[in-house]
Amino acid sequence: MTFDSNIYTAQLEDKVALLRDLLAPFDAPEPRVFDSPLRHFRLRAEFRLWRQAGERHYAMFAQDDKRTPLLIEDFPIASLRINELMPKLKAAWQASAPLSHKLFQVEFLTTLAGDAMITLCYHRPLDEHWQTAAEQLAADLGVSIIGRSKGKRVVIGHDYVVEKFEIAGRTFSYRQPEGAFTQPNGTVNQKMLNWAYEALGERSDDLLELYCGNGNFTLPLATRVRRVLATEISKTSVSAALSNLDENAVGNVNLVRLSAEELTEALNEVRPFRRLHGIDLKSYEFGSVFVDPPRAGMDPDTCELTRRFDNILYISCNPETLAANIAQLHDTHRIERCALFDQFPWTHHMESGVLLTRR
Repeated sequence: MTFDSNIYTAQLEDKVALLRDLLAPFDAPEPRVFDSPLRHFRLRAEFRLWRQAGERHYAMFAQDDKRTPLLIEDFPIASLRINELMPKLKAAWQASAPLSHKLFQVEFLTTLAGDAMITLCYHRPLDEHWQTAAEQLAADLGVSIIGRSKGKRVVIGHDYVVEKFEIAGRTFSYRQPEGAFTQPNGTVNQKMLNWAYEALGERSDDLLELYCGNGNFTLPLATRVRRVLATEISKTSVSAALSNLDENAVGNVNLVRLSAEELTEALNEVRPFRRLHGIDLKSYEFGSVFVDPPRAGMDPDTCELTRRFDNILYISCNPETLAANIAQLHDTHRIERCALFDQFPWTHHMESGVLLTRR
């Protein structure tokens, strides 16, 4: 792969043009653009292993060809930490039968703060010989190791990594669990967090947050408002978010395990939810809502729910569904701010953000 800065600039300009065109019907301001490092920006990577000439090699596959492996020695788009660990891990499994026997997949998760975790996946039960070898490997590499086989998960060290982001001069610490979603490009994520913090502004009312994940946005945004009601459906992410709130001494957030659709029903008093026991929804004075939905965007009912709020802060990983949601809201809200975050350089994917305010 050629990491030519001119090619990168041209690709980024194409993304800006696409976002500009999609939002043009809504009189959007010119997007503020946040670029990415050209190399070593990706904090996680997953590889299948391919056996050739008696050895296992890191391998990936093209989307349209799942049978022809692309053997990999290094991975320049991945973090420096991943590239440092890759040859050391490969040497370790080549030298150890307990580590290599029926090993078929390897996953790396790293952080800007320097933490690292490796998940090793096997087509066999994990025994005491594997445990001994994996404990030595974790010590040698200075990482946590997760062993996975059918019905079993063995943790050596922690089953999470710790990330640190600086937002508006304050450092926030994030627990990122194995297997849970995290933003892959830490450098751009920090830019995204600072943009959202600035866009929301200092407020004296309350914030509703949908799809909060591990609290990525919750922590800094909670410092801008009186109270936050945050929702997330994933148990793993809820657990991480609660730990992150506690670790950062953020005490003005109530987190409930509800989907966006369920919260819509609760706010509309369609039906009660046991998971909202002890939370008085009517006591909140919501002035703003923050949403970071999956690629499909918000469903029509959730989109309609956001119309109630004076301010809608929306982070999107799919500009087409973002535009579709804005079309539903355009009669009552206008785009005040717009941004493009290049989370995925060298691909056509982009992350974008808008602040919608009531007309």
